[in-house]
Amino acid sequence: MQTPSDRRRIVSSRHLAEGAGWEVSEFEYGLIIAYNAFSRWMQRCMAAAGMPELSALEILVLHNTNHRDREKRLTDIGFLLNIEDSHTINYALRKLRKLELVCSNKRGKEMFYKTSDKGRAVCELYRKIREQCLLEGIPRTGISGEEFSKIATGLRTISGQYDQASRAAASL
Repeated sequence: MQTPSDRRRIVSSRHLAEGAGWEVSEFEYGLIIAYNAFSRWMQRCMAAAGMPELSALEILVLHNTNHRDREKRLTDIGFLLNIEDSHTINYALRKLRKLELVCSNKRGKEMFYKTSDKGRAVCELYRKIREQCLLEGIPRTGISGEEFSKIATGLRTISGQYDQASRAAASL
């Protein structure tokens, strides 16, 4: 029998929200809709910056490659973005190279990637559009910068729990 508090639970899969720990299902649903909104936002912002053909992953790889204006290896990008499937990162880097947003150079057996002048210009335009369309509205949310920082810390912490659980599930 449903209690009044059960009806207020906002989850994507009721069968995963039964019993103890239903709050985790509510959190996961929040992650799902936040991820999809964030992906949609990145793609629309990048389209406004003149690159509508980039996927969310390609945008993340571009920004990460541009981060601190340092060369990065494919494994560095995967580690920083917490992506195990290096093939998806490699595909993104190939596309970014083809669009002349990223350049590469081989040293020994390893390939190093860096944003090109065009790539840096696209990232800068994205930053300006982000400020105008996203950051200007943030104060209206009532969430302070300190609260955003605490949320980010919590998300990074819980990601470790999901990583540990995925390792446990892989060993079953």
